[in-house]
Amino acid sequence: MSMQFTRRTALGLGAASAALAIGTPAEAAPSGPACIKATYEREKAKAGGTWHSHIAGVDATGTPVPIVEDDIDHVTQGYSVQKLAVATAVMDKIDRGELSLGQKLDLQADIILGGSGIYFLHTVWGDEITIANFLTAMLLVSDNTAVRMCGRVVPAAEVNEILAAKGFTYTRVQPVANPNRFFLGVTTPREMHDLLWRLATKTLLSPQSCTFLLSITRWINGYMDGVRRVMSSEERSRVATKYGADFNTLGASRHEAGIMFGPDGLPKLTYAMFAEGLGDLDNYGSTHPAVQAHAKLGRTMMDNLPTGAAATALRSARAERIEPFTPNNGG
Repeated sequence: MSMQFTRRTALGLGAASAALAIGTPAEAAPSGPACIKATYEREKAKAGGTWHSHIAGVDATGTPVPIVEDDIDHVTQGYSVQKLAVATAVMDKIDRGELSLGQKLDLQADIILGGSGIYFLHTVWGDEITIANFLTAMLLVSDNTAVRMCGRVVPAAEVNEILAAKGFTYTRVQPVANPNRFFLGVTTPREMHDLLWRLATKTLLSPQSCTFLLSITRWINGYMDGVRRVMSSEERSRVATKYGADFNTLGASRHEAGIMFGPDGLPKLTYAMFAEGLGDLDNYGSTHPAVQAHAKLGRTMMDNLPTGAAATALRSARAERIEPFTPNNGG
């Protein structure tokens, strides 16, 4: 028996087919903190390994409120993220008048370390460099020799004493036989968040010292493979970040911690992401799965940056602004 369709029947079937194809209206994509948290969970699963992370954004009063709390009291090897803690110890002695940024030390050949940095590339050594010089190298390009230079002015035991006096329970360098040298040691996501927030609110050190460290970690010649990868130069200048990478018996570690500032120059979000037990051991580039995760998270965090007011500690302080990048052709 043949079936006959009227125009009305055909239109009805077409509408039904369209409804089946489209389905029920999709829920709106998450935004704000929910979007950041969803992106974190998705990218963490894709990258693998074991993650320990603390991400917090300011609320309407400017108080940091957790967005991601993932095993935040886990004590982990901080690797080069720890250079923030080492720089804090050096600047603390500067604040107390025991050192100065202009003080010079000779760059000895027997102190040179390879790996990340610039000093080992010189091939000849012996020049005198300021404390400001090697702190900049340590934070901007993660120079390993600069860590040894820091140890010459702040021995390992003193670094740990300063960190303890600032209220850090777990963030420590690891002393060795030579009192002026150390391994970079351990921290926790919670304590690194605390260090970053106090740096941003100028309560970790003197306001001048906080500004000095932030100006280095925000500069756009620094690390760009992770959180800051998919950003404009203006956006990059609003992110102070420090990367750390190494490996141990668990596998590869890829860490990144930092602060995001709003266009108003005030801190809006902190992140401290520590991932260990990862694969791709020898890949220190932007294609490492955890570093790709950092890049996705960086874009998501910037797109969902809180708009809360300045914290009380900042209301009477000058916002942290940075000069926009301007190319220079020499001359």
